[in-house]
Amino acid sequence: MPEPYRPPSSFSILPPVVKNLLILNGLAFLAQLTFGNAMEQWLALWPAGVDAVLYRGQVVRPPQFYPWQLVTTAFLHGGFGHLFFNMLGLWMFGMRIEQAMGTRRFTLFYLACVIGASALQLLVTTLAVPTEHLPVLFRDVVPTVGASGGVLGVLAAFGLLYPDERIYLYFFVPVPAKWLVLGLAALDLYAGVGGSAGGVANFAHLGGMATGALLVLYWRGRLPFRPRPRRTAA
Repeated sequence: MPEPYRPPSSFSILPPVVKNLLILNGLAFLAQLTFGNAMEQWLALWPAGVDAVLYRGQVVRPPQFYPWQLVTTAFLHGGFGHLFFNMLGLWMFGMRIEQAMGTRRFTLFYLACVIGASALQLLVTTLAVPTEHLPVLFRDVVPTVGASGGVLGVLAAFGLLYPDERIYLYFFVPVPAKWLVLGLAALDLYAGVGGSAGGVANFAHLGGMATGALLVLYWRGRLPFRPRPRRTAA
């Protein structure tokens, strides 16, 4: 039986994209502590095309959606615990996936997972937002923040590339990577559809995981449409 997966602990040997993402997320969090409201208004992910929302019992005009929020939302977090666990997941699984994909492809992969996560979350929140003309499905309107969509896209890639690698759940329960990924996806789907996980962007998680899984399957030629073969110069 293979040994459970344990990522190296030395910061100096982290691959460049993961290392820079850890640094950027940390700097963004420090900036949030200083300029919290302004950063949330301009960089968090807000519903699109909504003129008025029911916010804390009052009809108000929400901050506007801007396209860059699809990416910048992944560098903001709701608190230190939120940041810590997202960065822990990025460190644990991101370095292995970056080493497998290479720096350039991993950069594109992570960016695609972030955008896929934000796009699905944007669709759901925009359609379900409580307005003057729509039923109140959510009592409050809050922005979406966090790197979870990108990190879970990386985890989905890990589950596909290393399906039988055992991961310690809660640091002492070994679970094969493929079952961990499927279990998390099922929980997010159940909570998202049932609305049982208030304050958690379940559809962003699902969007990131779906994007990550589809990209890995595409690059491995497992989908009906396949990537062009790479050419080598003579």
